[in-house]
Amino acid sequence: MRIMYINNFGGGFADHIEIEEGTTVSKLFAQKIPDGRPEDYLIRVNRLPASRDQILKEGDRITITPTKIEGAAA
Repeated sequence: MRIMYINNFGGGFADHIEIEEGTTVSKLFAQKIPDGRPEDYLIRVNRLPASRDQILKEGDRITITPTKIEGAAA
């Protein structure tokens, strides 16, 4: 199935990707950002906050945005 993946990490990009039926938000996060910690990111599906066990559906739009930027002064 096809969804829109918007990655706001680094330079950021948006692209349609193919995923398996039944893919959850946490599974996709682990695939796309394997060394990342979900608590360090704002993850939304169709512009709404998403739970880790939310199952993605055909045509969904998921955005993954870091909440902490390396090198930023506190």
